[in-house]
Amino acid sequence: MASSNVCWGIEIGAAAIKAIKMEATGEGRIKVLDFAVIQHPKVLSTPGIDANDVVRVSLGALTSQYDLTKASIAVSVPGHSAFARFAKLPPVEPKKVPDIVKFEAMQQIPFPLDQVEWDYQTFVSPDSPDVEVGIFAITRERVTERLAMLEEVGITPNFVVLSPIAVYNAVAYDLEFGAQTPGTIIVDVGTTSTDLVIATPGRMWVRTFPIGGHQFTEALVNQFQLSYPKAEKLKREAEDTKHARQVFQAMRPVFTDLAQDIQRSIGYYQSLNKDADLTRLIGVGSTFRLPGLRKYLKQQLSMDVYRIEQFKRTNLEGEKAAAFDEAALNLATAYGLALQGLGLNAVGGNLMPVSVLRRSMWKDKVAWFGLAAGVAALAGGVMFVRPVKDHFDVTGRVIDPVIQASLSRANDLKQQADNAGVTAAGEPDYRAANMVALLEKQGIFDMISRDLAQVFEAGNAQAGTWAASLAKTGAAVAPVAPGAVGDTGATGAGVAGPAFNLVDFQTTYEPPTVADPTGLAPQPGGYGGPAADADPLKIAAYPRIKCELLMTTSQPEARRFVKSTVDEWLNANAKREAVPYTLVFSDPAFSVTDVGRTASATPAPAGRDDFAPAADSRGLGGRRQPTVDRGGSVGERIPPRRTTGILIGEGLPSVAEQKGTQAVLAAADDLNKVAPITPPEESVVQPTGTVRVTWYAVFIPPGPPGEAGAAGVTGAAGGAAGGGQ
Repeated sequence: MASSNVCWGIEIGAAAIKAIKMEATGEGRIKVLDFAVIQHPKVLSTPGIDANDVVRVSLGALTSQYDLTKASIAVSVPGHSAFARFAKLPPVEPKKVPDIVKFEAMQQIPFPLDQVEWDYQTFVSPDSPDVEVGIFAITRERVTERLAMLEEVGITPNFVVLSPIAVYNAVAYDLEFGAQTPGTIIVDVGTTSTDLVIATPGRMWVRTFPIGGHQFTEALVNQFQLSYPKAEKLKREAEDTKHARQVFQAMRPVFTDLAQDIQRSIGYYQSLNKDADLTRLIGVGSTFRLPGLRKYLKQQLSMDVYRIEQFKRTNLEGEKAAAFDEAALNLATAYGLALQGLGLNAVGGNLMPVSVLRRSMWKDKVAWFGLAAGVAALAGGVMFVRPVKDHFDVTGRVIDPVIQASLSRANDLKQQADNAGVTAAGEPDYRAANMVALLEKQGIFDMISRDLAQVFEAGNAQAGTWAASLAKTGAAVAPVAPGAVGDTGATGAGVAGPAFNLVDFQTTYEPPTVADPTGLAPQPGGYGGPAADADPLKIAAYPRIKCELLMTTSQPEARRFVKSTVDEWLNANAKREAVPYTLVFSDPAFSVTDVGRTASATPAPAGRDDFAPAADSRGLGGRRQPTVDRGGSVGERIPPRRTTGILIGEGLPSVAEQKGTQAVLAAADDLNKVAPITPPEESVVQPTGTVRVTWYAVFIPPGPPGEAGAAGVTGAAGGAAGGGQ
């Protein structure tokens, strides 16, 4: 016999079958025991397929993989295949409400009552004496066809409920709707239609219109001349494809139609309820995973738009917990169905035929009565009619306003306690885990340290002959102190030694930011992507490490020397094999300040405008380096310092054979050899310029074979790298 405190809620959708098994634990609380998402072999809206055959296959998979016995079962019927009508009742005594409702049903339902299965729910607002009724109905032909299909796979439900009612029950329970709950619009975008539910304190209203995921797929079929299955796959993967903008442009008309139908529904409801204050929209269904849809609806409707990310009042424990949260957006209907089976629903409306329900209840007792079942059926059939009638009488009664107000007050007090945090568990402390994470990805800093060492080696390779090479070109060379680094001596050949003195080196990890590939974000003058100057290097969508180098040089013509050494090395090594990142930088990547002058006061050499430094053209944010040029005279000593940021591994690609702390120390030793820090008391270097170099180590995932890279960013990096030539 089915348990009264355990229920399976099963939604037979056009794309998949979704099911949740829940248990009532007392005091209005529930526990999720299991869940299932069985994808159909083909979407039911695919042209040329037999939808019933596809559903039978998926139902067979459900019953073979999960035990549906020993629990009650609630199934849904889509909103477009049934009726939902709402009307205000005249002032009558509560005992006469069922007769008035029956009269209203005869007026509202476009079929004779003996050809439909119907039920109703009365609504009373806390601050209004009016009684409103919701009438829900489906033709017996449709419900019989659905029940026959379920019976073929051994499923006999106890409840048949409209999908929009189930969605409302799920959201009302999970968000604890009460007298103070703001006016809420619930939009469930299905495959072939959309159910819109408007919820205000004490009332609900439903409308279904024929726009869904099928229309988005059809738009792609017509635009790109694809088969229906390929267009469906492209829609689901739209965010990850390199043609994301074209895909969303093709679907834009459907976005517009959806927003207009929602606006029309809201306008009609507000024309009937002048005092309705609707402030938010909550979306359910996989279509709300389309990037940009919420932003677009928010702009068009001028209200906050959310979607269900996870359920707040229940969860699934164990290894399937993460998968349950991920599927929450698609499980709202099944969630509401299970709540109805447990008696925790806010709105009723069971369209299960009484005759079938009677047979189901009797079937559970066959094993106990055996041959006596035939005799008991006659008496039991008569005795069963009375409880059914009592059930409808009870559900049809208007709740006393005093009781309703007390329940609303109790819910409000409970919600205030939850908001105050006195009923919730404390926040977890992740500090210990974060400290352990500091040891990850040490090999990345090893590589960056070796990059820095190679930069200095490139300068050292030219330091000895740099002054002589300038003399051959006829360039004026500023004199330097005898014996100092940069002194050319009698021959003008230069003194071999370090080309640069390291002052400071900072690394900062910057996580990726979410881009808008849809093109639906509003922009000045129309719709388009992010502003062009918001991310000039096109790297915001990727994890990266910002490298900021501060050093001095004693070489003459410091700006030309830096360009010939540091800038050329960056350009030549922007992309390398076996290195997990790409070097990206602005044009140019460096700036040079003559010692004793400010950057703005340093004129460019005559006839050499291409070597003029850009005035902080990076515009990339991040931490500014401390000013080194203190306005002193040439040769003023700058205290040397070498610091590094801590690289956290989240979002970075793995590096083979992490070398740990010893590798980092070895890399630091290599750096000390090519870029020694000269103690202030022993330094005889008279620097000619202070050099600032900024670049990014960007972790760009590899693109498909034969393409430039993910989203074309590799090409942008190459362009930036080549800009310093």
